[in-house]
Amino acid sequence: MATEAALDFHVFDTTLRDGAQREGVSYSVADKLAVARLLDEIGVGFIEGGWPGALPKDTEFFARARTELSLRHAQLVAFGATRKAGVPVAEDPQVQALLDAQTPVVCLVAKSDVRHVREALRTTLEENLAMVADTVAHLVGHGRRVFVDCEHFFDGYAADRDYGVQVLQTAFAAGAEVGVLCDTNGGMLPMGVGRVVADVRARTTGKLGIHCQDDTGCAVANTLAAVEAGVTHVQGTANGYGERAGNADTFALIGNLVTKMGLPVVPAECLPELKRVSHAIAELANIAPDDHQPFVGASAFAHKAGLHASAIKVRPQLYNHLEPEVVGNDMRILVTEMAGRASIELKGRELGVDLAGQADAIGRVVDQVKVLEADGWSFEAADASFELLLRAELPGAPEPLFELESYRTSVEHWGNGVVVSEATVKVHVDGERIISTGEGNGPVNALDTALRQALVGRYPQLAGMSLADYKVRILGWKGGTSATTRVLVDSTDGAGEWTTVGVHDNIVEASWHALVDAMTYAVRHRPPVAG
Repeated sequence: MATEAALDFHVFDTTLRDGAQREGVSYSVADKLAVARLLDEIGVGFIEGGWPGALPKDTEFFARARTELSLRHAQLVAFGATRKAGVPVAEDPQVQALLDAQTPVVCLVAKSDVRHVREALRTTLEENLAMVADTVAHLVGHGRRVFVDCEHFFDGYAADRDYGVQVLQTAFAAGAEVGVLCDTNGGMLPMGVGRVVADVRARTTGKLGIHCQDDTGCAVANTLAAVEAGVTHVQGTANGYGERAGNADTFALIGNLVTKMGLPVVPAECLPELKRVSHAIAELANIAPDDHQPFVGASAFAHKAGLHASAIKVRPQLYNHLEPEVVGNDMRILVTEMAGRASIELKGRELGVDLAGQADAIGRVVDQVKVLEADGWSFEAADASFELLLRAELPGAPEPLFELESYRTSVEHWGNGVVVSEATVKVHVDGERIISTGEGNGPVNALDTALRQALVGRYPQLAGMSLADYKVRILGWKGGTSATTRVLVDSTDGAGEWTTVGVHDNIVEASWHALVDAMTYAVRHRPPVAG
């Protein structure tokens, strides 16, 4: 497809309407405004904000958007239905609500499956066409651009290959700018989509669009097949959010359209914002980002096998399908039992550790990692612990922060249901013996408090450090309550976060290893707290 055609290409995002139908998602009006601003930053052409008149929250969104949203790239779209059967369009309150939203674009949903017209709308095929024509013409007459979503188009096409085309032609004749073929039930496959779109393209005169649900796991592929067959308007949702299995992922659509199909469908400066915006919207939806999401996931350009790392060391393009920076992502090397020397070298480079001329040290680290991972350690998500291990094998490695004499924890359950933990640590710092006691809501919290109290006088960096997250995984069943435990600790000083790992049969000891690494990393990498 020529670049000139791409200039008339529509990327239409419906995160705030169709995406909000995902189970567990409930955006406040403030959330919806924030999501709209983020979507505008990736350069989509249209943002569907919701259904005014049908949902009070959406009505409020459009009212506030008029004064609170300043979009650089996108136009705001109100969604609604054609007039009701037998009701004059000027008297239909839902149609009036679309005008009251004052958006430049309106997207109408219309029935295009004869079975839905007869059984769901309970009207005639002729009246449905009149509903489409009347509503489109009414909105166009009031200065709105109108897109028409032909609901259940592909299932309707299988039942009657002509009626959906009649709906499209009726909409175009009344002034609709786009007719969208909707795979509402999400049951299509790419080859079928391509065939249907090509046939419809040959029998219609207007601009065609595509809207795919992901029930077969093919929503993105189906959308791209439709583009190949002539569609120039694609609909998606951020991170593929939507009801049931979700929708076509807007970020994957943009990534593929731009980098694989050569269509500059968003401004060039917007493409590197994809990962950041994807994760920001996930936070607003209160959904953990999908690490394995194409293009924008944290693992999208992560390499684990040593064979891969050897090739990447020579030429990253050998195992990356594009430069990660293009979509705002980055390449990561995962250090595991599969790691070879090349993996360690690349990971060291990523962490800023100079390994030039350190062949022996690299060999020792490779051996250590293999032994430790066999015992349950994992450094994939614990860069801070791996960096400490790596630096410990280099010449001039710093001494440990302290020497442990002993630690002790206790848990006391009072009669009123209050549980208090206490920890005492005895350490030697620069020849000085220090005893410190701390309390917490659990033994790990108490240990953290006691150890930081013991060390903060010598290492002021620890004053601004705190635990951000704590994860436990049981590795292998040994019977009873005996099993190896892996602990991951996320720490923060407000400016950054780092992750450390500990493994032991005892959960407290595993936590101790992770805590010591966390504090060691803080001392060696974070600036002392001012004042």
